[in-house]
Amino acid sequence: MRLHQIRVEFDAEQDRLLMLISTSDGAEVRAWLTRRYVNLLWPLLLKLAEEVSPRIAGQANQDARKALLGMEHVEATARADFSKPYERVPRSMPLGEAPILMTKIQTSRDPRGLPVVTMNPSQGQGVSLTLDKVLLHSICRLLQTSVAKSDWGLDMKLSADDLLHTDDTAPRVLN
Repeated sequence: MRLHQIRVEFDAEQDRLLMLISTSDGAEVRAWLTRRYVNLLWPLLLKLAEEVSPRIAGQANQDARKALLGMEHVEATARADFSKPYERVPRSMPLGEAPILMTKIQTSRDPRGLPVVTMNPSQGQGVSLTLDKVLLHSICRLLQTSVAKSDWGLDMKLSADDLLHTDDTAPRVLN
C-alpha cells in the first residue's frame, strides 16, 4: 500500500489527536494519539529527522544541528502539498471504523535505510509508515499545528528560530 494522504486534527471532546491515514488503494486507518503518546513520539521524530540527514548527523555542535534541522524542516515542508484538503470519500477500513488508540511506538529501517515508524495499540494491528525526509517533516508539521490547537503545553519546536532560542541562559560558543 502506498500512502495517499495524512490528516491530523485535535478533537477537543476526546482531548486527543485524530490521525487519518489514507492509501492509494482506497483504505483508511484512523488512530487516536493521546498527549502522552505525542509527547513520546515527538522526540523520536526529531531524532529520526537528524539521522536521515547526513549534514545534521555529522555536525558536532548542538546549535548548528538545531539550525540545520530547522532549515531542513523548512525545505522539506516546502516540497509537501498542504493546500489539498483531506479527501473525505468512502474507503475500506482494514482496522475498523472506530479510531484505534495508539499506545506503542517502534522504529526500524526499510531495505533502503529509510526510517519506519510503527504505531500500535496495546493489542491488535497498528500501522507502519516509511518516512522519507518530506513525509517525516510533514508529519512533524501536522502534529505541531494540531497540538497548537490543544492546551497540552507541549514544546513542539522545530523551526530554526524556535530551536535556537529554546534556552537563552545556555552558554554560547562563538568562533
